[in-house]
Amino acid sequence: MSRPVLEMKGITKAFGRVVANRNIDFTLKEGEIHALLGENGAGKTTFVSILYGHFQPDAGTITLSGRAVQTHPSRNAIRLGIGMV
Repeated sequence: MSRPVLEMKGITKAFGRVVANRNIDFTLKEGEIHALLGENGAGKTTFVSILYGHFQPDAGTITLSGRAVQTHPSRNAIRLGIGMV
């Protein structure tokens, strides 16, 4: 069984009173491919923007290869090998 390459635990982000992401957990293991699906306004772009470092989460942690990391600002994510297209 592959070990996690990336883990995002308890990710929460709000813009004023609008909560875009609430307590989201995501695990990516080596060799996996994932797709984020949902209707408009579901928080997909916000979630990926947190991973890329465009937004800082209000709560939660990001772990890369077992090490807690800070992806915000985006230059930190880029240094860690995380990119967004």
